[in-house]
Amino acid sequence: MKNISKYKIDKSILIPIIIFALISVITLYGASSILPSTMSHLVTNQIIWYVVGFALIYFVMAIGNSYIYRIVWFLYGLGILSLIGLFFFGITINEATCWYQIKGVGTIQPSEFMKIILIITNASLIAKFNEDFPNPSIREEFMFLIKIGLVVLLPSILTFMQPDTGVVLIYLLITFIMLFISGIRYRWFGIIIGILLFFVTFVLGIYFISQDLFVKIFGTSFFLRVDRLLDWSNQSGFQLEQSLSSIGSAGLLGHGITTNPIYFPEAQTDFIFAVYASHFGFIGSLILLSLLALFDIRLIMLAVKTSKLINKYVIAGVVGMLIYQQLQNIGMTFGLLPITGITLPFISYGGSSLLSYMLAMGLIFNISNENMRYTN
Repeated sequence: MKNISKYKIDKSILIPIIIFALISVITLYGASSILPSTMSHLVTNQIIWYVVGFALIYFVMAIGNSYIYRIVWFLYGLGILSLIGLFFFGITINEATCWYQIKGVGTIQPSEFMKIILIITNASLIAKFNEDFPNPSIREEFMFLIKIGLVVLLPSILTFMQPDTGVVLIYLLITFIMLFISGIRYRWFGIIIGILLFFVTFVLGIYFISQDLFVKIFGTSFFLRVDRLLDWSNQSGFQLEQSLSSIGSAGLLGHGITTNPIYFPEAQTDFIFAVYASHFGFIGSLILLSLLALFDIRLIMLAVKTSKLINKYVIAGVVGMLIYQQLQNIGMTFGLLPITGITLPFISYGGSSLLSYMLAMGLIFNISNENMRYTN
């Protein structure tokens, strides 16, 4: 391990993370009045996860990105094995088998870490392809896309079977964004989008024509997931109605930290923004949205300034993941997007998700340090 004490920590990245930690803890504390008594430990747990997360950032900075890039296929294999292991050793919560139960620690969700592993794997593949084929032919690009597709397909299938459709969407979006900036011909994206639209049209066509036939072909589990996704278009569902009421009743300044006049499920995870908006109102929500936007812009600026290709792709994957989850999570609380169970990065409760973001931030800090060393 290298000595990181001589490297400066990028405060423009560190300070927002600390602010997000404070917002997360305060919001969870305020949500305690509408959470079951069995969840009274959430605030303490979130503080512990943040402490562990900062330690994880330090560890990633100590070993360096170069070493992580060298062992990327070992990490990918480990991630795949962890997803396979869920079918034998995982625990089921709300009809999904997405977690391992670890005594004394709680639950660990391997798909959250697979997101970061996939970003590193994709970045390594894209960077190597660009180095090996500076002017690739159509055939070379096609073979490269097949390789990327296989790498993404395996964890996507395993995660979909848990089932966890939301994380699968993140896998696909991460890959799409990273490929988009990779320099390959744009015609491929037209083909990919065309295939996806055909598949979605085919699936929805069967759903609307005959739901019984849909269940026979795709199974009850997939039917329920599609049905849940389509609830948002009708502005229906208990969670959504309660979320809208909570946000709408908060006014400019909110009800205060300890007041939660409206109950809704999953207040600590999926609908954490609705809780925050209820506490701090329109003004507080605007402040949080501005902080998230400024943080994303800072990461994008870092990607622009970075000269090493693999680092650009890593940042692109991380930024794509964060922005998608921010838009998806906040959008679904307003009924603008389907309810998919996507959490709000750094704010929602959860050890696995938070640690995965902190792992990504460790990679980002290393890239920022490398940039500052070259600049200075």
